[in-house]
Amino acid sequence: MKRSYFLYVITDENVSGGRDHVRIAAEAVRGGADVVQLRDKYSTGERMLQAAKEIRELTKRAGTAFIVNDRLDVALLSGADGVHLGQEDIPLQDARDLCPEDFLIGISVGSIEEALEAEAGGADYIGLGPVFPTTSKEDAGQACGLALLREVKKKISIPVVAIGGITFDNAPEVVRAGADGLAVISAVLKREDIAAACRELRDLICKVRSQI
Repeated sequence: MKRSYFLYVITDENVSGGRDHVRIAAEAVRGGADVVQLRDKYSTGERMLQAAKEIRELTKRAGTAFIVNDRLDVALLSGADGVHLGQEDIPLQDARDLCPEDFLIGISVGSIEEALEAEAGGADYIGLGPVFPTTSKEDAGQACGLALLREVKKKISIPVVAIGGITFDNAPEVVRAGADGLAVISAVLKREDIAAACRELRDLICKVRSQI
């Protein structure tokens, strides 16, 4: 099944004004997000699994893809659509061996070499970044820029989701550079109305894509 990654919202309780993962996910779904990723570096496994199960239920009803960051165990136990793995997480092939056939696996990359390796290894999509400087992820590394995004798009055929420092102002240029999706945190979670922010950003993405 061909999936849309246009608006990829990542939950983060530290930047959401006190709203928890489930509420963030619910508002993102209401705003039309194509993908919701649960990301939590600090909670216990028990708390994360409980949040994942609740998010799975609301995303399933809406037909929204649900991805869990890093934690393959939580993704599988909650019935998520997939997992997103970093370069230092468990290897892609080992993860694939544990997953159902239609389970999505996304891989974080920061170079052409990592992108090619992810595609060759069977990743369903890549998260490329940080495209711009970001404060939402402490270990994000140096910004890779739009030039790398353009080059990666020329060399791989799986979807490329751009992440890192994406805002309403720079979103159009990221779309024009070839991104199949935009992953955001602060751009929507810092807004008082997350659903409205998601709706506005997705409309912008679609408008720019229609003009390319």
